[in-house]
Amino acid sequence: MADFAYRAIDTDGRERRGRMRATDAAAATARLSARGLAVIECDVAPPRTAIARAPWASRRLSLPQLSLFTRQLATLARVSPLEEALRICAAQAQGARARAAIARVHGAVVEGQSLARALGGADFPPLYRAMVAAGEGAGQLPTILDRLAASLERQAAVRSKLLATLAYPVILAIVALFVVAALMLFVVPTIVDQFNSIGQQLPLLTRIIMGISGFSTRFWWLILTGMVAAAIGLRIALAREKSRLAIDALLLRLPLIGRLIRDWNAARFARTLATMVESRLPLVDGLALSAPGISNHALRRASLSLAEDVRSGSSLSAAMARAGIFPPILLHLVSSGENAGALDTMLAAAANHLEQDYDRFVTSAMALVEPAIILIMGAIVATIILAILLPILQLQQYSGV
Repeated sequence: MADFAYRAIDTDGRERRGRMRATDAAAATARLSARGLAVIECDVAPPRTAIARAPWASRRLSLPQLSLFTRQLATLARVSPLEEALRICAAQAQGARARAAIARVHGAVVEGQSLARALGGADFPPLYRAMVAAGEGAGQLPTILDRLAASLERQAAVRSKLLATLAYPVILAIVALFVVAALMLFVVPTIVDQFNSIGQQLPLLTRIIMGISGFSTRFWWLILTGMVAAAIGLRIALAREKSRLAIDALLLRLPLIGRLIRDWNAARFARTLATMVESRLPLVDGLALSAPGISNHALRRASLSLAEDVRSGSSLSAAMARAGIFPPILLHLVSSGENAGALDTMLAAAANHLEQDYDRFVTSAMALVEPAIILIMGAIVATIILAILLPILQLQQYSGV
């Protein structure tokens, strides 16, 4: 078996391009002709690009790429055959990575595979493929794609807003660190040399700053090595399930930060599950597929346990209450949705509330972080300057006596 790249004309006179796996070119041509395509070219396809297979590259489409592809496909699938819609999406895709992934899906669909099966592999998440399969099974693929696109666009908007909010404080903190490091490594040692010949006891603050500066100047490599070792150790710990679970559980118990992490992950979980319930996927399957989207492993384990409880006959609200880790507002709205037979609506309402609460909290926190960084930086710089001025004032006092 080999891959063959073909160019053909369909019954409407439109050009079709794609790839097909067959024993030889004649077999590939026969299969294409059986589909009503007039084959123009059919040759052995070149090896697929290794862009997606590089060990340092992500195998999955980014959120903006996936969101754009889903919105385009949802729109085109309403007015064009699926094969044509995928071909146009591949041509319009931004970046070789996305074009190669969509072209692969297009080729698989042309071969006769369903869209859900063609999406298999590392490029598309399991939740995405499950919802597409549900849409194909119910004959509502454009509707499901619309819901998927709306959900992905909402996630992308929240992420973009968060990054925009964090950008200025992060840059400010980095600049502050560089300023303090420059003072301690270059300015203070130069001035300290002027005090070495005084022969008098220097103020305590000056001696402390001189000690810190001297240690930083002589052992900067040790500090840098320690920071790199700590980063590597943390990365290794996060790669191990047991230690990652313990770290994530500890983060949830932290004041303010724990609530922030919990609400963010709970909002994503509720939003995803609402979309799946609205798409008429079984609740147990929806819970199992929604859990991997939760970044906090303690919350992820609790979400996976919900699927087992619901499979055993428990209601979703009762299972969430036993987990003891989800926000109260989510429990209340899920219980109301189950009683009213509108679980998808209440899950969406809970997601909206948690996202708004998260947004308000982050906005307020960032409004306090920026002046806090400025004040801390000002205090550190003022301390360093004071440590330099005190000996000078002391010398003036002695010279005046």
